[in-house]
Amino acid sequence: MQSEFSEERQVLCDYLMTDALLGRFFDPFLFENVPALNAPPSAVFLNEVENSDIYIGIFGEKYGFEDAEGVSPTEREFDFATKKNKVRFVYVKQSGNRHEKEKLLIRKAETVIVRRGFDTPDELKIAVYASLVNYLLENEYIRTTPFDATLNHEATFADIDEEKVRDFAEFANEKRDFPFDRTTDPQRVLTHLNLIKGDRITNAAILLFGKQPQRFFITSEVRCAHFHGIDKVKPIPSYQVYKGDVFEMIDKAADFILSKINLYVGDRSKSVTVDIEYEIPKQVVREAIVNAVCHRDYTSNGSVQVMLFANRFEVSNPGQFPHELTVEELYTTHRSMPANPLLAEAMYLRGTIERMGTGTEEMTKQCLAKGLEKPKFIPERGFVTIIKRENAEQVESADNESKNTRNTQVREQVREQVREQVREQVEKLLLIFEEGDHNTYDLMSKMNLKSRYKFSLNYIQPALKLSLIEMTIPDKPNSRLQKYRLTAKGEKLKIELNKINGNSNKI
Repeated sequence: MQSEFSEERQVLCDYLMTDALLGRFFDPFLFENVPALNAPPSAVFLNEVENSDIYIGIFGEKYGFEDAEGVSPTEREFDFATKKNKVRFVYVKQSGNRHEKEKLLIRKAETVIVRRGFDTPDELKIAVYASLVNYLLENEYIRTTPFDATLNHEATFADIDEEKVRDFAEFANEKRDFPFDRTTDPQRVLTHLNLIKGDRITNAAILLFGKQPQRFFITSEVRCAHFHGIDKVKPIPSYQVYKGDVFEMIDKAADFILSKINLYVGDRSKSVTVDIEYEIPKQVVREAIVNAVCHRDYTSNGSVQVMLFANRFEVSNPGQFPHELTVEELYTTHRSMPANPLLAEAMYLRGTIERMGTGTEEMTKQCLAKGLEKPKFIPERGFVTIIKRENAEQVESADNESKNTRNTQVREQVREQVREQVREQVEKLLLIFEEGDHNTYDLMSKMNLKSRYKFSLNYIQPALKLSLIEMTIPDKPNSRLQKYRLTAKGEKLKIELNKINGNSNKI
């Protein structure tokens, strides 16, 4: 009851909001925290029950206020939550002096749910914590197993492409002596791979062999882009988004990059076979993409991004780098710690990846053998792999020279927009403007100026005439409340000035 448990309710509310785990998933509601409203209390608390996922009831000795029908708000809430099929957790404080109607309410609750008893506020917190964590586990908001090994709530075996499973068994049998071939029943293959349990299938089964994997995982895709320069610049000359199962996405993304990088074709002077050599070894390209697809976080809203620039090949994926590993270990044989072990096992059996824990080491060896820099691995904001292309230094030097030339041209264009005699003053004025309106004294203070007359003459008036700033009270230019703000033209010019000065601060 509100009066009986007012302190416990507030303590529990604060606990749920500040707990590192529960605070991420739950937003508790207390009737006591509702501001004054022009609505009857019963309508307010029943509406909150309607909009909630979980009802928590704390029953004690008192039954509380009774309405015209002799029913307390607590019982109304419990009945309404039952009617709406809400998840209900009820906690009963131990007592030997309980109101008769409260006893009846507790018996009613016991007929439909399992309730928990408590004596102290700490015991109540522990009981609520256990119930809510169990709720999160049962509904798989949190997991104790890897994502790919988790059983999918919606998918069934009908969502699996059996022909894909047969093709996999055939490849795996030839490549790794897999004990089954394409004649084996697909369900038996999935069972052997731990991808199916009874009539339910795992997330990995969908990603590997699903008919439409993106129906269940929207962001399971690889976005590929080719830029002619060394920066991300729109419009993108070549852009593709690849979907399908993980094998299809890897193949298409690798083909996208291989079709864009330099290719050297030999002759038949030494052999009837013509040698073909890519600027970046083919295995390096594939391994970088495979790692991203295999180790990404499939619960993230992000996607795998594969980008080719004039100076580098870059692959990024949403996911967390294993804290047990260091970046330095990636350049040598290291422990295999896949984020999605069932995906990794299937990729190994199919021959998509070689021996576990050697992929990044082999990438490094092949890059160095080709005369390229060793790969750069960046475990920040996901995981990024960067492979420098041939002549990367020359490309970057030329690009920097081009940028310097462009900056000089932009500066000259900017200076043309502002009269020569006031150029420096107006530039300084624009650069100190921030969002919002500013009075004269604010602006003078930022520029460390003392003379209001000279400030107006040399800074404000020229900027007004060029429509770079405007008055907030244009009808009263001498008003003591007068302030100034940037115009759209002034904002655009400030952005250009910031670019020239290497300052990316927002206006």
